[in-house]
Amino acid sequence: MLKVENLTFDVMEDGMKKNILGNVSFHVEKGEMLIITGPNGSGKSTLAKVLMGIEKAAGGRIFLDDKDITELSIDERAKAGLGFAFQQPPRFKGMTVEKLLCLAAGRRLPEKECCDLLSGVGLCAREYLGREVDGTLSGGEMKRIEIATALAKPHKLCIFDEPEAGIDLWSFSMLVKRFEEIHRSKEESIIIISHQERLIQMADRIMLLRDGNVEKIGTKEEMMSSLMGVQATKNCLDRHKTLGKQEDE
Repeated sequence: MLKVENLTFDVMEDGMKKNILGNVSFHVEKGEMLIITGPNGSGKSTLAKVLMGIEKAAGGRIFLDDKDITELSIDERAKAGLGFAFQQPPRFKGMTVEKLLCLAAGRRLPEKECCDLLSGVGLCAREYLGREVDGTLSGGEMKRIEIATALAKPHKLCIFDEPEAGIDLWSFSMLVKRFEEIHRSKEESIIIISHQERLIQMADRIMLLRDGNVEKIGTKEEMMSSLMGVQATKNCLDRHKTLGKQEDE
């Protein structure tokens, strides 16, 4: 359903070309959930943005249902069936939550449908419909609204970049339940970028990205030893950050 062949992406740093993604190849079947994980700075979010067309690939091809979408714009990819939820959602002063959901769905949504979408990501729906998508909303609220917009319209494949970031445990549980419902239906494919164990345990397959390359891809059982090493490294880095903050204080 989604096939990625030898995808590369470069940036310029201090006048020199730096490779962020190097010959990344993988596929996602119809109805499959693929979790992409890996150390910080491994290129996960960049890969998501390249797939959606937010960033332009330096090389390689992207196919959706055997159609080459490599040169398509973001809008064209969305029309072809790709959905995307940002790690850091954009804000739109002057636009209400209800209008944003309708725009995402591509049609005028009944109030009940808007409420159901918001309730599904842990928001008290009627309190938010008339609110503007601006700086008055917290980061966690913005994140949940962003996910609701991604779920407002059926997609062939939807990409979620660290959906657990910035939301509380109760809202996260609601989100996991929604992912489980989508996954059970097998009507949409899902790519989730995450370190979160509960999401990883839901995956059909897991892809480990390191230094912009696919280090390994396989089932949970095949990937467990590799993932334990990544998690141990992440925990160590988190401890160092915590200690550094304490020393600064």
